[in-house]
Amino acid sequence: MLTNLWIVFAMTTIIHTAETLSYAVRLAGVRLNKIAVALSLTGIIVLVSRTANMVQGPIAAKFVDYGRTHPSFPMLHYLRVTLLASSVGTLIAIILFPTCVSLFGRMISKLEVAGSVPKMISSVTIGQLKNTRYYIRMPRLRLSRFRYLGISKTFMVLSMLVTSFYTVGVLAALYAAHLFPHVSTTASQASGIINGIATILLTIFIDPQLGLITDKALSNAEYRTKLGKIYVVLMTTRFFGTMLAQLILLPAAYVIGYFVQII
Repeated sequence: MLTNLWIVFAMTTIIHTAETLSYAVRLAGVRLNKIAVALSLTGIIVLVSRTANMVQGPIAAKFVDYGRTHPSFPMLHYLRVTLLASSVGTLIAIILFPTCVSLFGRMISKLEVAGSVPKMISSVTIGQLKNTRYYIRMPRLRLSRFRYLGISKTFMVLSMLVTSFYTVGVLAALYAAHLFPHVSTTASQASGIINGIATILLTIFIDPQLGLITDKALSNAEYRTKLGKIYVVLMTTRFFGTMLAQLILLPAAYVIGYFVQII
């Protein structure tokens, strides 16, 4: 099971690193005034994330099957390690953020010339890949700089909650299947209960606010200079959301278990 755990850990890290780096694509698009082209590149990030998710799910489900025949199996410990991977992935994305903004800016420029992603990829040379080292930037964080960025505390808390729900959804369903073996099949498919709450919050509160922040940066040069710091704050709330997922794993599993027993 340790091999499976490390595979799931790696897949979860990739998922959260890729999703968090979508902020770097947005920022690169705003700086180049090419936000539509930038958003098209997020499809690549989504593809990486979903591919990793397809691998992660079935392997993580093996924990439940193994736990049925091995009562002493530390299922909860394995799931918490998996949740830790989401925090690690988000932290990696924060560290890579300055570098990826530069790289994505270059990709956006090349995509505009090439006209399509396949042509852009095929036009990349070995020399250009070697030159990527010149785009490496180290993050420089000073908390005092983040005091007056116009982000409400309510929005930050909601962002943290939504992230925690999304992070814990599938794993809570798997743990519910472990806790309630008589409805394990139903419970393992019930991650939509948790993710559904997150989707509603995301659609109503988070996405429109992100759109407003980006649009304001496009039309206001002064605000545009603050956008990178704003995205760092949002990525930080995302990181704390993955940490919060550790606390809501058990309650979420019991909510799913209760729900599937009454339907």
